[in-house]
Amino acid sequence: MITRRRMLAATGGLAALAAAGPGPAGADEKLTVPTKRRKGTMEIKQSGSQPSAQGPADYFTGSVRIDPLFQAPEPARVRGASVTFEPGARTAWHTHPLGQTLIVTSGRGWVQAWGGPVEEIHPGDVVWFPPGEKHWHGATPTTAMTHIAIQEALDGKVVDWMEQVSDEQYRA
Repeated sequence: MITRRRMLAATGGLAALAAAGPGPAGADEKLTVPTKRRKGTMEIKQSGSQPSAQGPADYFTGSVRIDPLFQAPEPARVRGASVTFEPGARTAWHTHPLGQTLIVTSGRGWVQAWGGPVEEIHPGDVVWFPPGEKHWHGATPTTAMTHIAIQEALDGKVVDWMEQVSDEQYRA
């Protein structure tokens, strides 16, 4: 909810808020705020304003929830989502044309680059996959994991999906 006081704080900072004082009666009433993005203006996406989606079975094993966070307008190419994997859930093998950054926010997970070992990741860990590196990521068999995934689009494409990670590969 946007209020007059919150708008003052956002547009003029703390000094404007302090100068405004406690404000007249009704100073904290709801304000009508434009919801359309105008060229060159800041955009705020309210928490919960974008619907969650289930990770499609073609690209994920197990229960996966994808919560979109942002998709910057052109000319920017960056996109981000919060992805939650229930225990045992994981992505299929895939690559990203411009690479991918994962920021683990909760739980315990596993990541693996093609030909490398399975490695455990924890909250606060940041993982970088270079462009074109074949990899997968997901939860451990016993603990859910959530990460923020950030990648850039190249010619509108952010990921190239491949084959599923087999149970043998997952438990390697």
